[in-house]
Amino acid sequence: MQININTDKTIERHNGLDEHVETVVKAAVARFGEQITRVEVHLSADNSQKSTDGGNRCMLEARVTNYQPIAVTEHGATLHQAISGAADKLKRAIDSALGRLHDKQLHKTPVIAEPAEEE
Repeated sequence: MQININTDKTIERHNGLDEHVETVVKAAVARFGEQITRVEVHLSADNSQKSTDGGNRCMLEARVTNYQPIAVTEHGATLHQAISGAADKLKRAIDSALGRLHDKQLHKTPVIAEPAEEE
């Protein structure tokens, strides 16, 4: 799985931040293994805006094999909170999407019922 990290001009990107993002994202989506080919991470901070949900934003977009991209966004008071919250949301979103995909595949297979035996 490839993880691409993008930041806006307000965030100083460094190895510690990259390692933190990779660790959190990999831990959140590890159970999906080979089904995820790439995760795009977009980090931004808008400190000029006083919002109740925090000025730090993390958007994660996962590319899942044979499925449309899944994207989530989280705002937080700190960048670490935004990253952790987005990773949790992504985990739930992928789980839900793959569950629906699995259910569709189950319903495509015809079910042949055995005739009931009459006594």
